[in-house]
Amino acid sequence: QVQLVESGGGLVQAGGSLGLSCAASGRTFSSYAMGWFRQAPGKERDFVAAISGLGWRTYADSVKGRFTISRDNAKNTEYLQMNNLKPEDTAVYYCAARDVSRYSTLPRDYDYWGQGTQVTVSS
Repeated sequence: QVQLVESGGGLVQAGGSLGLSCAASGRTFSSYAMGWFRQAPGKERDFVAAISGLGWRTYADSVKGRFTISRDNAKNTEYLQMNNLKPEDTAVYYCAARDVSRYSTLPRDYDYWGQGTQVTVSS
């Protein structure tokens, strides 16, 4: 069983930056693929970024060039650095983990989820 705890959300003006963290329990963090998803009110949970156990990364087109996903296996922590934020980035952001090393862009492929952290971008 893996427990995920996000932190770092908040309110920021358009064009600003925020960094999210996701701390994971468990002793085999390096073997998990990790992802970030977001959900705006009334919308489905959308893929944002993912990183494999070996560090391969992929991003949604909407955040490519603005967001950076990373992980520190020694600290059992995943990060999402968000720059040049836009009002349409406003959502609850969730981190997620898979029991395999290969990442996925589909929410259904993830086995563990954090509780979510609110990111609000004002115009």
